[in-house]
Order: sequence, then structure tokens, then C-alpha cells
Amino acid sequence: MSTLTDTPKAAAGREKPARRRPRVDRLPYLLLLPCLAIIAVLLLWPLGQVVWMSFHRLNNVRQLRGDREWPWIGLENYVQILSDPFFRTVLRNTVLFAVANVALTMILGTLVGLLLNRLGKRMATFVGSCVMLAWATPALTGTIVWKWIFDDTSGLVTWLFNALPDGLSQALFGRTDWTGYGWFNSPLLFFAILTLVVVWHSFPFIAVSVLAGLKSVPSELHEAARVDGAGPWRVFWKVTFPLLRPVFGILIVLSTIWDFKVFTQQFVLAGGTQDRPTFMLSIYSYAEAFSPPPKYGLGAAIAVILTLILLVVTGLYVRMVLKQEEE
Repeated sequence: MSTLTDTPKAAAGREKPARRRPRVDRLPYLLLLPCLAIIAVLLLWPLGQVVWMSFHRLNNVRQLRGDREWPWIGLENYVQILSDPFFRTVLRNTVLFAVANVALTMILGTLVGLLLNRLGKRMATFVGSCVMLAWATPALTGTIVWKWIFDDTSGLVTWLFNALPDGLSQALFGRTDWTGYGWFNSPLLFFAILTLVVVWHSFPFIAVSVLAGLKSVPSELHEAARVDGAGPWRVFWKVTFPLLRPVFGILIVLSTIWDFKVFTQQFVLAGGTQDRPTFMLSIYSYAEAFSPPPKYGLGAAIAVILTLILLVVTGLYVRMVLKQEEE
């Protein structure tokens, strides 16, 4: 009788038992906590401090120690930087330098990666080891060596130019004695040498990454393209490049970030912060913060602007990748 008198809701409740919520496995999140804590301490906390400093007027070391108050000035540091014509010059230098270095690094690294992929095992190991020496060399050590190579009195480049026949040197360059010639005095020459140093130090990573990507491409695709009559150039653009496009995208973003914030090489080659016409954002931030009179808040604001530019570049790349996956 009870079955006849049950309401429709009760009957439906008996027919459809209550769904249980899926159990969430918290173990992966717990395993990530130590890494997140390290990132927060080593990256997020200093970044937050820099952002906080950029909203204050800090002109004294005692303020950084906490002995004096930090006067709040809001966006005044940012207004001062963005309204300064010299900032636009520095930004132009940074963008042009990054574009040139990313292009040269990617081209040279890709060519070396293709070469390593075509060599035999022993020769590829030997060439790859030699190439990685540049990557393994600390930036400071490598830059000091390059600065000696371009030394105006005892450098290798000065010696080579002095070894040219006087007639040839006079005809090509308008001078015969290169002793004492300042290779770093001209902004154009300085950026050319700086580009040489940065590309020399960066291309091995690109080469090894491209080589790793090439190893994942099925050889049957290349063989089929060659059977159809495609040459090496066409095989690369029609077969290899489309398959390695995600790899190239990541490498371009990483190279852009590294080249935008080049500091060590420029600081060593320029001998400090005196050569203002060759300033880029990283050394500009350092010079404003630590050159007398120090302006720590202004330097912090420049560092924040540089960080925002790099975040925009990274965001555009992530958006491009997501769009490609949707398509």
C-alpha cells in the first residue's frame, strides 16, 4: 500500500540515488607547495618590494634600512620616466637591440642545429661540445675575454687591423695605424660588438633546442618530400618548420626576454654607466637607482616598466599558442 500512496517526488528519489561529488585528489597540490613557496620567496616577494618602492621617493640608503620613512608619491616616478625624452631613446635602443639579437640568434642557432642533425654521431658530439662551451661560459668571463679581443692597444682585432697592408687599410678605412682606436666609443660600433657577444653566448641554447626538435621529426616525412623533388630549403619550410613551430615560438619568447634585460655584457663593455647614448632599460634602471645621487624609487619604476613589457610579450605568445590549438 505504501507504494501506491508515495508521492511522485519520493518515487523519483528512490529511482535516482543522490550523486556523490567526485573526490578531489589534493596530493598533487600538496607536492607543489614547496616549489610555490620557493617561487614566492625568491621571485614574488622581491618583485612586490620593487613595485612598492616605485611608488615612493627613495633617495637614501637609510630609507632602505628602515631608519627613515618612505614618502608616498604615487605615480610620480612613472610620470617622470614616461615624460622624459631620454626614456624614449632608451626604449628604442632596447627594442632595436632585442629584435636584431633575436633574429641573429635564431638564424645562427637554427643553422647550427641543422648542421648537427646532418653530421655523424662522433662529429656531432665534438661540434656540439665545442658549441656548448660558449653557453657554459659565464657571461662575465666571456665578456671580459671579448673586451680584451677589442682592446685598443693589445687586442687581437687591433693587431689584425695593424697587420693589413697600409695601402689596403688606407683605401678601405682611411687609416693605417689602429693602435689606440676606440672600438667602444661609437654607439654603432658598441652595439655591433655587444650584439656579437650576446649572440655568441646565446646561440648554443637555440642550436641544441632545435636539434632536440629535429630528432622528434619522423625521417619518413623528409624522405617523402625529397622523393617528390623538394630541395633542402623547401623541405625545411614545408615539413620541418611547421612541425617545430611551437619550439621556435618558445625560443623566440625566451630570447626576447633575455635580450631585453641584457645587463652584464653591456656594463662590462661600457666600463660602467657613463656611456648614456648606449643605455638600454636594464642598465638605465641600475644607473638611476645607484648612480649618485641615488634614486631607488625611479630605478624601481623603470624595472617595473621593463617587467610589464616582458609580460605583454609573453602574454601575446600564450594567446597565439591557444589560438593555434583552437584552430
